Amino acid sequence: MVLILLAYAGGAFTILSPCILPVLPFVFARSDRPFVRSGLPLLLGMGATFAAVATLAAVGGGWAVQVNGVARVAAMVVLTLFGLMLLLPALADHLTRPLVALGAGLSNHIGREGSIAGSLLLGVATGLLWAPCAGPILGLILTAAALKGASWETTGLLLAYAAGAATSLALALLAGERVFSAMKRSLHAGERIRRGLGALVLAGVVAIALHLDTGLLTRVSAASTSKLEAALLARVHMGPRNSNPAATGPLPVEGQMPALDGAVEWINSPPLTRATLRGKVVLVDFWTYSCINCLRSIPYVKAWAAKYASQGLVVIGVHTPEFAFEREPANVERAVRDLGIAFPVAVDSRHRIWDAFHNQYWPADFFVDGQGHIRAHHFGEGDEAQSERIIQRLLVENGDMALSQGVVWVECRGATAAADMGDIRSGETYLGYGRGADMLGEAVRNQAHIYPEPHPTRLNTWGLGGDWTVSAEHATLERSGGEIAFRFHARDLHMVLGAADGRPVRFHILLNGRPPGPDHGVDTDAEGRGAVTDQRLYQLVRQKGVVADRTFEIVFDDPGAQAFTFTFG
Repeated sequence: MVLILLAYAGGAFTILSPCILPVLPFVFARSDRPFVRSGLPLLLGMGATFAAVATLAAVGGGWAVQVNGVARVAAMVVLTLFGLMLLLPALADHLTRPLVALGAGLSNHIGREGSIAGSLLLGVATGLLWAPCAGPILGLILTAAALKGASWETTGLLLAYAAGAATSLALALLAGERVFSAMKRSLHAGERIRRGLGALVLAGVVAIALHLDTGLLTRVSAASTSKLEAALLARVHMGPRNSNPAATGPLPVEGQMPALDGAVEWINSPPLTRATLRGKVVLVDFWTYSCINCLRSIPYVKAWAAKYASQGLVVIGVHTPEFAFEREPANVERAVRDLGIAFPVAVDSRHRIWDAFHNQYWPADFFVDGQGHIRAHHFGEGDEAQSERIIQRLLVENGDMALSQGVVWVECRGATAAADMGDIRSGETYLGYGRGADMLGEAVRNQAHIYPEPHPTRLNTWGLGGDWTVSAEHATLERSGGEIAFRFHARDLHMVLGAADGRPVRFHILLNGRPPGPDHGVDTDAEGRGAVTDQRLYQLVRQKGVVADRTFEIVFDDPGAQAFTFTFG
């Protein structure tokens, strides 16, 4: 229910966003008609169509984008016709002639006083064209849709978002209806007002055709509603809170361990259940293979599994995807093999186990006693010694009185090495429009666009250069020679990358305009060369000297690169 209310509030905030401007003329063009038979059907059609299109765009892949593109063109034709009818009454009369049967039926139906069907049709057309600025709340909804696939839950959240926007527009429309009536009475200018509305409808169509709704207005909107949404999210979501058990005494009971149902596959083990785990101390570790925080934690989880297996500890890895490509069991199997994980792994591609534990973080550890009770939890990386001591206390409680109290020492190399937390001033940055921020210029959504060469000068800004298609989750390079530049401050720089068609994509990187030399990462050489072969996290930079603000550039020598996110260490 909290998510539904958040989605509704996020939609209601859109009335304050400049991105709503291009569709306002479509809505207010009906302000002289009865609200119940005109404005309400229009808003219902708009909201339902937006939710359906957004769901398909998030989960349907390229075919959905192409279908939506055709539908948008049809919608612009319908609304252009509507605007011309308002602007030119003679044209409306001409279109009602039998010689243009389709146009006649459409214009007559839309233009009829109080026509519910005509208003609904205009609402559908408006919903096809509406592209709200993706603030934090809509970004979370679109990302969830891409991760979990089509479901009643994600569609319901999109409907709630659309309902919030429709509510704001309905209030504005009711106010506009009164203003319109007053102007007609006082100025006797009803026909001129209708023509003015027709001109505004045509201006709205032109703005959308020129991508101003997803370009200039998105940039203007960045400071308008995002802060409101972020503040609202902060009030209902206070961030990770870890267990902080006392050094002595029993650990508290936090609840019963949920069932481990819903995994699409189990690796290294047959499916495990609460019944088969009864009497065992269990560590449930949520992770995903492109998450740098998870990769830095996995060596410790592996060490605990090896050290305490003979004393009754069962470690269960629950692989829950962050990106869509991580849903594929074959990709997870390869990652488990490459990481040398021998403990059981539940492939939770549908987020069933994640939802059962009410989890929200990668990585996340839940510590379960021999009676099946959750006794502690830890969200995020770090505090490994305390986590191990919790395991020890539960094993002692379970009857192992001769347990050693020492903790494991793990030597981590490459991407799994501990982050230099004292010198990180750059945070995880997504390149898809669903959660993207701080991009130079504007992202054109879901269609190829040629971006100018990027030159980020302010810390933590980034930009695309070349021919890219930006979706909610990632950016895909259409032609070779494209680049991404980022101004960052950290010892390590990683990117989650993939290849759209499965063929290797060659690239080279630069630091402040030069090859990285000794500051190259494990996935690049001293000249900065490397290749994207799988959809995974790539360590591109590991600085050996003084950490300072630097400009990172990656240039792709082949088309088909997919760029998901930057992470730092």
